[in-house]
Amino acid sequence: MRTATVRQLRHDFGSVFAWLEQGEPVEIRRRGKVIALLSPPPVPRACRARKRPDFAARLKRIYGDLILPDDVVVADRESRGY
Repeated sequence: MRTATVRQLRHDFGSVFAWLEQGEPVEIRRRGKVIALLSPPPVPRACRARKRPDFAARLKRIYGDLILPDDVVVADRESRGY
């Protein structure tokens, strides 16, 4: 962990910012006492791919062969009792 004074932070923020970009936390001190702690943001976790339901298979189970390729339901649904 790096340390910097308030004066260094005000006059040479570029070097403190470079430390933060490298992933190092920085203690800010005034008169020898720690008054702040600057730290880089946490590393984002990789998101997992979600398994999505197969809606086409679900519709085929419900309506059978009444589903056309462009997902249009045939009008003779009444003949099957729907």
